[in-house]
Amino acid sequence: MHIDLPEKRYYGIGEVAKAFKVNASLIRFWEKEFDVLKPKKNAKGNRKFTPEDVKNLKFIYHLVKERGFTLEGAKTHLKEEKKQALEKFEIIEKLESIKAQLNKIKTQL
Repeated sequence: MHIDLPEKRYYGIGEVAKAFKVNASLIRFWEKEFDVLKPKKNAKGNRKFTPEDVKNLKFIYHLVKERGFTLEGAKTHLKEEKKQALEKFEIIEKLESIKAQLNKIKTQL
């Protein structure tokens, strides 16, 4: 899944939810379930996600929504095989972005 977010230091939960096409409640739920997600909270309690948090969310989204892992399965996968899985995910992500660019060029022809 290709996420199109502008380059910023912090993203609001609404921006992140819209980019992933999910409800903000799902993002909040994943925040409670997965230890790798640690968004900053301001005085009002608004969550601000860093680019690193967005990267972790992409990986969690990939495991749960695209590959069909359960939450427990995704947690154990993150703990046990994090480095290998992240490398594979980054390769898949790069290939998908190349595919999107090629499709864009194809439509322009």
